[in-house]
Amino acid sequence: MTRLELQLLGALIVLAMISLMAGQFPIPLDVWLRPTDPRFVVLTELRAPRVALALLVGAAMGVSGAALQGYSRNALADPGLLGVSSMAAAGAVVALYFGLTAATPWMLPLGAAAGAALGAAVLMVLAGWSESATTFILAGVILNTVGGAVTALALSLAPGPWAQAEIMNWLMGALTDRSTEEVRLAAPFIVAGCVLMFVVAPALDALTLGETGARALGVSMRRTRWILVAAVALSAGASVAVSGVIGFVGLITPHLLRPYVGARPGALLLPSLMGGALVLLTADTLVRLLPTPAELKLGVVMAIFGAPFFLMVLLRGGVQGR
Repeated sequence: MTRLELQLLGALIVLAMISLMAGQFPIPLDVWLRPTDPRFVVLTELRAPRVALALLVGAAMGVSGAALQGYSRNALADPGLLGVSSMAAAGAVVALYFGLTAATPWMLPLGAAAGAALGAAVLMVLAGWSESATTFILAGVILNTVGGAVTALALSLAPGPWAQAEIMNWLMGALTDRSTEEVRLAAPFIVAGCVLMFVVAPALDALTLGETGARALGVSMRRTRWILVAAVALSAGASVAVSGVIGFVGLITPHLLRPYVGARPGALLLPSLMGGALVLLTADTLVRLLPTPAELKLGVVMAIFGAPFFLMVLLRGGVQGR
């Protein structure tokens, strides 16, 4: 591991310990050694799954953003901005609306993965068809619109106000009251998606020479494209299924780390994976510590901080990434 990766790993370990202790009711880590302590249940059933999900979802979003930026050579590529998360949310809402999750909870991440796969496939096709970064971004805007329309349709046809409130509450993005069941549900899909992204890391490096140069080095563009579609679908779909829509992690993290890594997209994947986990875990810990009457939604907080960052990247010429 590089020095940067070791530093990120150390920061993750320290922050995870702080996050386990932090909250309205601080819990010392020595409670881990006292299973009879009433706080042990809170630590293992509420805090630990929440920290685990923050790490998993943040890692998935961070590495997905780095992979999409590397593939498209577009500094604004991100699962949320390009509509992949929105399409994943639409797929999950459809699964919820038709009651598919009542038969098996695995239908929720599968529905989200199907929506994310559709969105990612459209983006990959456009990335190969058009050399225009503007076309790529506009495709993301269209996908966000389609995903939002499907979600709004499900909300308008919901059987009652309780169902509407449940869907709306989930869409705002949060890690509150998650359990080990959600961790078991998301982890296999996220891990599989992240592994697939590292499979295409050499191809992402070759793409810095352009598609012609990459083909000259023996890279199959079709294989790379569809492996990346599957990777983003699995990781982003599972993340949205358990946390709702939490944006901007995949945009912010690669930009923060790229100056320390260099121009190789493949070398940015592992730091972005750890950096995304660090960004989301930091945000979730701060959300729990803020003295607000009700806990703020994590997706709302990330949007508040992510939108100015997006504007800064845009003004600095990030859209000229291709």
